[in-house]
Amino acid sequence: MDNIFTTALQRGDEIIERKIRYDSLVVEHNCLLLKAQNHHVVLFHEIMDSFTMKAGPIKLTIPIGSYTIAYYWKDRPYNLYIWRDNEGNYLGSYFNIVKNTYMADKLISFEDLIIDILVLPSGAHFILDEEELPVPLEQFESGSVEQALNSLLDSIDISLSQIIEESKKLYKHYDLLPWLNDK
Repeated sequence: MDNIFTTALQRGDEIIERKIRYDSLVVEHNCLLLKAQNHHVVLFHEIMDSFTMKAGPIKLTIPIGSYTIAYYWKDRPYNLYIWRDNEGNYLGSYFNIVKNTYMADKLISFEDLIIDILVLPSGAHFILDEEELPVPLEQFESGSVEQALNSLLDSIDISLSQIIEESKKLYKHYDLLPWLNDK
């Protein structure tokens, strides 16, 4: 592992994911480290409470016992959650538009910039939470969120399929089962 963290961390070490919402509320999740390398971190998180994502009439429910493979990059204006059920089946993905991703000992922190993209297994994707913006998208954060969103949308089909394939190869479901059963 490259030296993102000042202490040597191993696969399976506990890491806190800290999301700082735009309204300054802090939300934390306990995760396990899968990979830390070259300003890129991948974490595992077991879903302990079912939740439903909505995009108009479309709903995606992530059930208890599912898990997230979460990708964070210091040099990208987003992070990515890939959801799998307790049998390893792909449920969908979720991009957060973010800024100030910070990686330090046992902590990944980022500032959430409200706009998200939900991606269904079919590949259909939906922009979420635009109605929550305090100003129009083109003005929000001096246009940086709109720019990040458009850049992500331009490459989402290719980049997401590549990351999902990489995730299947590197983070095999049967290797992660003990983490689901041990919690």
